[in-house]
Amino acid sequence: MMTIYKTAGNELETIDRPSKGSWVNLVDPSADELRQTAQDLDIDPEMLRFSMGQEAISSVKKVDDTLRILIRIPYHQAAEANVPYITLPLGIVLTKDLVITVCREEVDLFQDLDDAHREDLATDKPRRFVLHMLLSNANAYLRFLNDIYQSVDRLEEHLVGALQNREVLELLRYQKSLVYFMTGLEFNGMMLDRLQRAELLDLKPADADLVDDVVTENLEAQKMVENASNILSQMMAAFSSIISNNLNVVMKFMAAITVILIIPQIVGAFYGMNVGLPIENHSLAFLIIVGLSFLMAAVVAWIFRKKNWM
Repeated sequence: MMTIYKTAGNELETIDRPSKGSWVNLVDPSADELRQTAQDLDIDPEMLRFSMGQEAISSVKKVDDTLRILIRIPYHQAAEANVPYITLPLGIVLTKDLVITVCREEVDLFQDLDDAHREDLATDKPRRFVLHMLLSNANAYLRFLNDIYQSVDRLEEHLVGALQNREVLELLRYQKSLVYFMTGLEFNGMMLDRLQRAELLDLKPADADLVDDVVTENLEAQKMVENASNILSQMMAAFSSIISNNLNVVMKFMAAITVILIIPQIVGAFYGMNVGLPIENHSLAFLIIVGLSFLMAAVVAWIFRKKNWM
């Protein structure tokens, strides 16, 4: 699917055909769509095809007047997915007059821009437009990281009294997501470093602050995801110990109950023998024996409770 945008004032408006200063957004295009788009825009088809591989890593390459950028963007699959959050390759092709993006999934590339940067969006300034895209992407990692924190907090409430590994396995799913995030941000950082050092964007001095914002936000996101991953790893180890301890408490309680219930059985076993026994001829022998059994069991239970064994 292809959608073409052009800014009018501070808003992105949809237009019918590509024109100078517009943004062409391709979502999950077929091979024929890529070929036709490349022909219509007079660019090398490889410039569009390079980002379609799921494992493609962040890179930047300049061919003549065309700049090809690939970044990894965060993507929320589904809460019940084996890995809730992953990263996807997003291809950005920057020509003299156009910005072209290619991605397998439809994502809002400017959702995480603050109002000040959003007001500065302009497709007729393609290089600055791409920088805003990169800035929004770094902020998107932070937004998804906050979502992961909230999910982990909800799991933590259940883990305190858990006896099974279900909650720990849930944490493992989010740990996998953070690994994807760390890898994506690391590759993005390497790409940004090369983009900055090689001055491939041919930026104006006024754009220097924006470049610094992009690099800083990406580095901040990388550090925060790394810290979150370390914390989550420690939480998984701690909660595994908690689950084991909870199970031990249950087993200790069951063992204590077993010992207490054995006492009436022992008394009953004695009075089941075919030999002479005390008070066997008493009219209240049964009630006395039952009462004595429960009294002994209660004393043992009190001792166990006193020693915190149950």
